[in-house]
Amino acid sequence: MDIVYGVLADAITDGSLAPGERLTQEEIAAQLQVSRSPVLQALRMLKKDGLIEDAPGRGVQVVALDPEWVGQLYEVRGALDVLAARLAAETRYVIDPQLIAQGRAAAKGSNLKAIVDADLAFHTALYRASGNPLISESANRYWVHIRRVMGAVHRTSIHRATIWDEHQAIADAISQGDAERAVMLTGLHVRRARTNVVQRLGDLLRQSGDKPGGPDSSGEA
Repeated sequence: MDIVYGVLADAITDGSLAPGERLTQEEIAAQLQVSRSPVLQALRMLKKDGLIEDAPGRGVQVVALDPEWVGQLYEVRGALDVLAARLAAETRYVIDPQLIAQGRAAAKGSNLKAIVDADLAFHTALYRASGNPLISESANRYWVHIRRVMGAVHRTSIHRATIWDEHQAIADAISQGDAERAVMLTGLHVRRARTNVVQRLGDLLRQSGDKPGGPDSSGEA
């Protein structure tokens, strides 16, 4: 079941499964060469996570991304990131430079999953650096959706290198123990990301004519 969930979640993240695309147990089971039982369990998890919803008639479909809801999501993420940066700076935590090097390398390529994974790895390290496990637990609840948003935006983003310049500046401020600068840079980083993704998602919705949706638009299976 975990494998099926991972495959489907990755496909939704990278856009292989587009918003509004219909899914059926039979088709997925045939494509992945598995029985229907793990597919049903995976679909229930995806529905609970707000990635799919009941489709008209039969089956389920990928939920459309609602720019307004995504903006609210980034507000919550910003609060968590800023708190993590402040706490990390108080201990002069050194974030592994290799994470940033790997992120820069990924940003130069076309592997969308590697780009998103690198970004997630940096922010996960930031949460860990805070020393407060509740920050990671809270953030993890939303990262499945942030991964999807990043996947949609990074496909055409021209700001990949800039993102890693911002990550480097945040890491430097933290290691220097400059909490005020770390907080300022982190807040600015998330606000820029929020503006970028909300605008880009709005553009994509206008182009495709998709109806916005969010996790609250689907219930548990």
